[in-house]
Amino acid sequence: MKKTEDAAVQDRPRASAGTGKTAVPSIVSSDLKVEGNLVCDGDLQVDGRVEGDVRSRNLTVGEHGAVVGEVTADKVQISGTVEGRINAKTVNLAKSARIIGDIAHDSLSMEAGAYLEGRVSRLDGSAVSRPTATPAVSTPVATKPGGGTAAN
Repeated sequence: MKKTEDAAVQDRPRASAGTGKTAVPSIVSSDLKVEGNLVCDGDLQVDGRVEGDVRSRNLTVGEHGAVVGEVTADKVQISGTVEGRINAKTVNLAKSARIIGDIAHDSLSMEAGAYLEGRVSRLDGSAVSRPTATPAVSTPVATKPGGGTAAN
């Protein structure tokens, strides 16, 4: 090989140990909208919009990225928007994150300013996609003077 070819070969992404797959993430770029489910055995970075469920080893949702659907991964880093349930061993929410949906996790971190509208529960430890049950939250009901509820 010529010296320039050697340099090109050395610049290629290296395979992950034991997997034979490259360590470079699959990317949904900012100008791409995906309608349908995504399944990735490796790392996935979403800078565009995905309307469907996402399953990957590691998921990163960029600041302008969005997922509308269920997310299942070992590790999730969110700086953008997720509308749907998140099931992951590790969940990191950046200050720009906007989550509308429940989170099931082993480890959760949130920066100040992150928006979360939903319930948070721990995984049972056996599988990422099997969250533990959380007790129901009772909602107070307004009552009318003299008895009865406001709905009557």
